[in-house]
Amino acid sequence: MSIIGTALRASLPVMFGYVPLGMAFGMLFQDLGYPWYFATLMGVLVFAGAAQFMAVGLLAAHAGLLEVAVSTLALNSRHIFFGLSLISRYSCRGVKKLYLIFGLTDETYSLITGTPVPSHCRESDYYLAITALNQSYWVVGCTLGALLGRLIDLDTRGMEFALTALFLVLLIEQWNKLREPFPFLLAAVCGLGALALFKEQMLLVSIALSVLLLILRRPHLERRG
Repeated sequence: MSIIGTALRASLPVMFGYVPLGMAFGMLFQDLGYPWYFATLMGVLVFAGAAQFMAVGLLAAHAGLLEVAVSTLALNSRHIFFGLSLISRYSCRGVKKLYLIFGLTDETYSLITGTPVPSHCRESDYYLAITALNQSYWVVGCTLGALLGRLIDLDTRGMEFALTALFLVLLIEQWNKLREPFPFLLAAVCGLGALALFKEQMLLVSIALSVLLLILRRPHLERRG
C-alpha cells in the first residue's frame, strides 16, 4: 500500500471528525456575513479548530487585532509542549519541516504518537501525508459548511460540541494504546484544578502542570525499572 493509502486509513477517524466539525465552523462563520471563501482561507492559512471557533466569537464581538492575536497565541501555546516532544521525530529540513510544524494539531499529534510508522514508509513522508490529509479534511469541511450556511438558513446552536466529541474519540484511542490510568487521572485532576483556579487560562495551565508532574515522576519510574 502507498504512503497516501496507509496515511488515509490511519487518519479516517480524524476525517470523520474534521469534516463535520469544519462544516460547523463554516456555518457559524457564515453567520458573520463574510464571503463563503473566507472560511476556506481560514482553513488553509490558520488551520486551528479551537482558535477558529474562538475567532467567530471575537469577530462577532468586533474584537481588535491585538486582542485576537493575544487570544489565539494563548490558546495555541499548548502546541509548544507538543512540538518539544516531536523534535526527534521531525528530523527533516526545509519547507517540509516548516509545514509539519504549521500543520501540527491535537489530532495530528495523537496520530503521530499513537500509530507506528509502517515499515515501507519513510518516517518524515508518513508524517507529511498524515498532516496534509488532516488539513485537507478540515478545509473541505470549512468550505462545505460555509456554502451550506450561505444557501440554507440553519440553526447553528450547539454545533461547537463537535470539537468536544472529537477530543473524546482521541482520548479513547490513546487509552486503548496506553492502558495506563495514571496519565489520564493526572490530566483530569490538573484540568479540574486549573478550571477552578485559572478559568481563562485553564487549558494552558492544566497542560503545563500535567507535563511538569509527569517529568518529575519519570526518575521514579526509571528507578523502579
